[in-house]
Amino acid sequence: MQQPPSFSLPTPKHVCKLHQSLYGLHYAGRHWHAKLSSFLISHNYILSFADLSFFSKSDKTQQIVIIVYVDDLVLSGNNIEEINNITKVLHQHFHIKNLGDLTYFLGL
Repeated sequence: MQQPPSFSLPTPKHVCKLHQSLYGLHYAGRHWHAKLSSFLISHNYILSFADLSFFSKSDKTQQIVIIVYVDDLVLSGNNIEEINNITKVLHQHFHIKNLGDLTYFLGL
């Protein structure tokens, strides 16, 4: 972060203390996760009690898993139609970008 051109401090070692977060980003991650969670729960995904970044949807024939990793989503499962469907719905609601197939993920 740089000082505005018209602002100068008496010595270059001084710093400015922020009284609030820049651009309202302090709680942005929490709000995004809450919005994503309520969206996925409304589409019959179940939030794990052990890990708040793990959502699943299953029945007799399919198992779909969504893992939230910071601001990325990892989708996995045995029903490609459901994965494509939830990807399309997520894109309509959140304007996501599909980065393609995952080549490696530790622990999955």
